[in-house]
Amino acid sequence: MPPHGFTIGQSVEFVPGRFDGSAPRGTYTVLRQLPNDATDREYRVRNLRDGHERVVRESQIRGSAAMPG
Repeated sequence: MPPHGFTIGQSVEFVPGRFDGSAPRGTYTVLRQLPNDATDREYRVRNLRDGHERVVRESQIRGSAAMPG
């Protein structure tokens, strides 16, 4: 499996799918890269607005436009 595409501390945009319930779209900070055996890497992230944490798949997040450089 390729390495994780996002690093700890990086800001990302979470784009929830139709089965993600009420998870709010928006900017999150990567807290942890999670080990997994699936085809999609996973991360523990924290919402910058409300502080809630959740586990997301790499396919659900994009590099944030708010990132420097």
